[in-house]
Amino acid sequence: MNNKYSKIAAIFLGIILLNFVVSNSYKRFDLTEDSRYTLSEASKNIVKSIDEIIVVKIYLQGDFPAEFKRLQIETKLHLEELKALNKNIQFRFINPIDSAQELIEKGIEPSRLQVEENGKLSEIVIFPWAEITYKDKTEYVSLLKDIITNSQDEQLESSIQNLEYAFANAIHKITTQKSKKIAIIKGNGELEDIYIADFLKKLGEYYLLAPFTLDSVEKQPNKTLTELSNFDLAIVAKPTEKFSEKEKFTLDQFIMNGGKSLWLIDNVQAELDSLMQTGESLVYPRDLGLTDLFFNYGIRINPNLVTDLYCSQITLATGNVGNQTQFNNFQWVYFPLVNSLNNHSINNNIEAVNFKFPSEIDTLKNGISKTILLQSSPLSTLVGTPQIISLKTINQKPKTEDYSNGNKPLAVLLEGTFKSAYNNRVKPFKLFNSKEIGNKTKMIVIADGDLIANEISKGIPLELGVNKWTNQHYGNKEFLLNSVNYLLDDSGLINIRSKTVNIAFLNKQKAYEQAFKWQLINILFPLIILTVFGLMFNYFRRKKYQ
Repeated sequence: MNNKYSKIAAIFLGIILLNFVVSNSYKRFDLTEDSRYTLSEASKNIVKSIDEIIVVKIYLQGDFPAEFKRLQIETKLHLEELKALNKNIQFRFINPIDSAQELIEKGIEPSRLQVEENGKLSEIVIFPWAEITYKDKTEYVSLLKDIITNSQDEQLESSIQNLEYAFANAIHKITTQKSKKIAIIKGNGELEDIYIADFLKKLGEYYLLAPFTLDSVEKQPNKTLTELSNFDLAIVAKPTEKFSEKEKFTLDQFIMNGGKSLWLIDNVQAELDSLMQTGESLVYPRDLGLTDLFFNYGIRINPNLVTDLYCSQITLATGNVGNQTQFNNFQWVYFPLVNSLNNHSINNNIEAVNFKFPSEIDTLKNGISKTILLQSSPLSTLVGTPQIISLKTINQKPKTEDYSNGNKPLAVLLEGTFKSAYNNRVKPFKLFNSKEIGNKTKMIVIADGDLIANEISKGIPLELGVNKWTNQHYGNKEFLLNSVNYLLDDSGLINIRSKTVNIAFLNKQKAYEQAFKWQLINILFPLIILTVFGLMFNYFRRKKYQ
């Protein structure tokens, strides 16, 4: 008898001990096909480095439709995973209704969503944002990706897929000291600061920025190169004046020494402002002196324009009503709207990118790895230059057969060990320890200088990628930021973006049409199972005791 009670006591104590051990440890087994709950090494390293309390407020508490309840649940599960790695992470969900005005004043904009329920459409307002506070820094994270070309289900899938990157990026930003340095190249007619202000402001949250003028290379070439070599990345944003051989050699040796570079080049003189003044404009090749440099690295920017039937709009004055000028929007084939190829962590899961008068890029064989990041749609064609383009063509319906030249590369990533463009050539100036074969590095070349340019309203720079007339948002800033992150990545953050999550969504229309059938099945089927089980039980019971 005592032995029996001893066993019961031992089992009881074992259960208590097991419960204590389990309650003080956290382990989740990811059995999903897409490994959606497995954190990347980059995320783990970022979270483990947090040495003080970090508070996360998520404004997703409340009554949501089933789809957005899923976003709430996925966010909670992800934060639990982060907290399991580091107890300094504290989070709570907040209903934003009572503090909506305060959130709007902070810059947290609500989202209006179309909800279909029982075949009826309604609109709800939510605040899909998280507020992260660490020491004296605060960062706001948008949990709902605003992808205008996607359906609401695709938007939700992209948002869930983006959760790990969004939180890892925000935590990394507020917990890490800036170390990488970026040179904004000046001196060759590049874009003025007001036209790149929004992107520079965004870059300044991650990196140290400084303007760098190449003018001094004429008198002090070696000193100029030495100073440029202190930077990790050089951005050349829409130069309009020809580069001298000394300037080109300085940039070439910067690349040979392992410097990264981002080139945004207009190889054709074409501006919308001049076109608006007269209704037509002559577009012609622009000689920047960079052709031999790029040719040596393995690409060629052609002196032509890429037009595309899948394009954004321009706004034109079409008349007057009283004293008010009337404006209308028109499709403009010279402004291709490029969807992501999703073939690289740079372009994965971003909105369509808006180009303005881009040129075609040819890739050449030279041993350098090349990845086409962005390209025009299959319904595109080339316009040779010099050429007169006119706004009158807006009234002409384009013929599909004229736009069937296929995809044209517009942005290319080059990676590898580059050979100097001045290999076996006379050098523009004497340089101690000049390199013929460089260190391994990478660069991105974009055949459109305006891709980085924000619009201006009343002398104030607007957000990059926003059309001030139509208020449409494009993925220019996200694409460029991803490009810089990839070129300078030392935390593996950019690799998180390549993670894909496949979410199965309910067919709402089909569910609505077949609602009665499935309700009937859900009621009758369990009753039938129960009846069959009862009859079988009685049958075998009678047989056993007969």
